[in-house]
Amino acid sequence: MDKKVSDKKERLLAALDQGMVMIHLDARRPGVLVPASLRGEAHLRLNLSYRFEPPDLTVGEWGVRCTLSFSGSRFTVAVPWSALFAIASHVTKEFWMYPEEMPPELLQQPPVASASVARPPPPAPVPAERPRAFLREVQVDRSEEPESRPEAAPPPPPEGGPPEEPQPPRRGHLRLVK
Repeated sequence: MDKKVSDKKERLLAALDQGMVMIHLDARRPGVLVPASLRGEAHLRLNLSYRFEPPDLTVGEWGVRCTLSFSGSRFTVAVPWSALFAIASHVTKEFWMYPEEMPPELLQQPPVASASVARPPPPAPVPAERPRAFLREVQVDRSEEPESRPEAAPPPPPEGGPPEEPQPPRRGHLRLVK
């Protein structure tokens, strides 16, 4: 196994130990086994995880094999190392790319994200400062208020005699089922 293949394998295994991983591959390369609708894709992205059902993910000397779901149908996928050109970890956000394995179409495309990242958005205009709100005490003339206020009637005594003492807590109703 050459150095590049062992590097891809080590990085993929380390990323899979952390959680879900996305692999980027050229589905047109020889040895790639994907659904017929995806065989012409120059840049196919597949999510891999040890937690997917069925748990048959195999990373070996040849490449990656596993059963994935495509539109609700399961399909056994096979990806040789020569077709895999990037690995991205969903958990750690790390990304490893192998440009020498990339399809020529992808290398010729201008980078889209770099233009938007290079220029920061213009600063938002600062709104004019509004006068600060404040509170003050309002004087009320108490001579105009009625002197006696009607008091609320006391609550009626409970029917049926004196109030009951609180009940002791009841026994739990949940049972442990083994």
